[in-house]
Amino acid sequence: MSETALSEQTALSGKTALSEQTALSGKTALSQPQDTPMPTATVEMEVPFHDVDMMEVAWHGHYVRYLELARCRLLDLLDYNYLQMRESGYAWPVIDLRLRYAAPARFGQKIAVTARLREWEHRLKLDYVIRDVESGKRLTRGHSVQVAVGLADGEMLLASPPALSERLAAWQASQSQTSQSQVAPSQTADEDAPATPPPTRGTP
Repeated sequence: MSETALSEQTALSGKTALSEQTALSGKTALSQPQDTPMPTATVEMEVPFHDVDMMEVAWHGHYVRYLELARCRLLDLLDYNYLQMRESGYAWPVIDLRLRYAAPARFGQKIAVTARLREWEHRLKLDYVIRDVESGKRLTRGHSVQVAVGLADGEMLLASPPALSERLAAWQASQSQTSQSQVAPSQTADEDAPATPPPTRGTP
């Protein structure tokens, strides 16, 4: 094969790969909502004495329980905690759980555990951050993945059921309405008043 033909083939392969990558990115973008709020919940707690190990820090296994507290708080926002999951006909077992420890949590330390919904279309993925309340220093981060399993047949679903997606859509709609109601009064309080100039960018 000549050098010219080889370079043309290489260029063609590059264009094909680029177009496939662009198409894949487009599909991913279409599957994720744009400019929509995502549920986030934070639980503050004190590390109890019975969670401390012989090294005088919270035993690493207890962090899973801390994450569960924040996860349940987030699921309550959606009205889809474990009781509602069961009533809708599905179990949501954890199939993946990862934690990365940056600094220890100690007895009596006040910590804030934050959970944020990251994915929901085919699985339920939540991200977590544990911080020291006083300093804001990050102690731990991680994520968990759950999938829907039918209680009747024990089969795992390849996509999240409407029981979840409908509740998420309702929560997002309520958040949008709340945001609009907070902005509306300031816009309609006095229609004859002169418009306030927008603040200069970069000012605190």
